[in-house]
Amino acid sequence: MGTPAAQDRSRLHILVVEDDDTIGRHLETGLRVNGYAPAWSRTGASALTETDRTAYDAVLLDLGLPDLDGLDLARTLRARFPDLLIVILTARTDDIDVIAGLDAGADDYLVKPFSLTVLLARLRAHLRRQTSTSQPQPPLRLGDLVIDTTARRCTLHDTEISLRPKEFDLLALLAQNPGTAVSRETLMAQVWDENWFGPTKTLDVTMAGLRRRLTQAAEESGRPCRLPHITTLRGHGYRLERCGWSDEAGTKS
Repeated sequence: MGTPAAQDRSRLHILVVEDDDTIGRHLETGLRVNGYAPAWSRTGASALTETDRTAYDAVLLDLGLPDLDGLDLARTLRARFPDLLIVILTARTDDIDVIAGLDAGADDYLVKPFSLTVLLARLRAHLRRQTSTSQPQPPLRLGDLVIDTTARRCTLHDTEISLRPKEFDLLALLAQNPGTAVSRETLMAQVWDENWFGPTKTLDVTMAGLRRRLTQAAEESGRPCRLPHITTLRGHGYRLERCGWSDEAGTKS
């Protein structure tokens, strides 16, 4: 499991995985000057060694590595460290390449060339969301699905569903507003960051992953399941539908 990001930025460990000497050196220096504790790996193999040896808060991952496919490395890191922040650095601009990166487990991506200022802003946005805390809340019960925002657990028939951090945050936000249309801007602001700037296709890929995991969990349960349905509202956002489930007080929604 990846460790939660530390509150003090000087304790945040960032791994740069980049085979280009100029870019790698620029990122390592820029991160250190701005108070992070960076390390630099030039190959996928050395990156895997580094992440096994040190608990990193984030990985900046170039897709064009000399030894391993960057997407395969992203999948491996996500499987090993579910809470690790992964930001892909890529020269590929086609939508299909960007979506493939996000679907491989990345939280975000930046297209080269990019400025250090933009990268630092993205890191702050993601890490601020990871370190935010809130008062304990009672679990949300939607049919047979239970979402415990305090423990960050989602269960179906008492079996836990493994969700990526942003998938859980997205589901929790929609579940707190059942039957209500939630705009893309609101979802990006509250699940990612209020000062977020950049593409919103990150939201679409995360939503697709969330839907897949819920469907898979229902199929694997081998039992009839009452699951909330998420409707896409074209040009606006999403709505979690009220489907006649009962809440914890026993009243009909």
